[in-house]
Amino acid sequence: MVPTPPRAPGLPAGGATDAAPRIDEIDVLRGFALFGITLANTIDITGMPTGGSGAAYWAHETLLNQRFFPIFAFLFGLSFGLFLDAAARTARDPRTIMAARLGFLILFGAAHRLLQPREILLTYAVIGIIVLLPASYLPRRWLLALGGVATAAALALSGSIAFIPGLFLLGYAVQRYGPGRLLGLPTSRLAVAFTVGAALALVLNALQITTDAGAWLGALAGLVTATAYLAGLLLLLRTPAERALRRLAPVGRMALTCYIGATVLIVAADQVLHLGRAPDYPAAMALGLCVFAVELAFCALWLRHARYGPLEWVWRCLTWWRLVPIRRDRPGADGRESS
Repeated sequence: MVPTPPRAPGLPAGGATDAAPRIDEIDVLRGFALFGITLANTIDITGMPTGGSGAAYWAHETLLNQRFFPIFAFLFGLSFGLFLDAAARTARDPRTIMAARLGFLILFGAAHRLLQPREILLTYAVIGIIVLLPASYLPRRWLLALGGVATAAALALSGSIAFIPGLFLLGYAVQRYGPGRLLGLPTSRLAVAFTVGAALALVLNALQITTDAGAWLGALAGLVTATAYLAGLLLLLRTPAERALRRLAPVGRMALTCYIGATVLIVAADQVLHLGRAPDYPAAMALGLCVFAVELAFCALWLRHARYGPLEWVWRCLTWWRLVPIRRDRPGADGRESS
């Protein structure tokens, strides 16, 4: 059970000062997930016809499609726990604050769905209310067990949205055990996890291409590939590539703004490109890369002067039902508040 400590002296109940240091690696992972999601979603948003048997089609199916959303869902569950703990430091009833946060996410999702009918925010919010809030009363070992069972059971339903409850619970369980246990795994263990995951993903993706085993195989391949991506990225964060990868962190901190903003940019660009006329995977990928590059630059500049992304700030103000300061006291200061 998440404890609710006494309020600090001088802090109002339900106040908006739920600041806590962010975990850079989590933001990098979330930014990486958004990178892949942006590329994959470009096809859905533009209505580009899919199918075929060429290299570009299979590259999309085995490297992008359903390969990044498991990471995003897992991190959503982890962030749920981080925010709940942060709210517990200043609110008498942190679960009420969390319920409000998820409730307002439904509104963001509903509005976003007008542009992107297959968007996921609304689904995340509803499942968060139904699954994560009740799960916050469970011991962490139960979260881990239920998350594993639910994720495995989702394979029988061909994965996709069915994976979300289990991945939410697994992410929340990792947060309850302490994110440092995942981020601090010995390099040797991460290397084994990546090697085994990548080898298994290669086999499963090859089977997906060459056999007609059903949607469950693609779902399993997607989940294993996502796991290999996650282990690989954690390994790279321990190499000289870390400095470059940390440039993804601002995107991870502004995930709501970037997820919705990407849809707006892709829809606007497609008014000229008209990708919905015929399959053109290289053009779709090029558009997705350009959109993500714009967001990468925008987030880095915005967060030099602001504590939160534009939509993150609106979401936080609605959650706490008061205006929350957005400007940094010192431009460029590293004031990294919790998710």
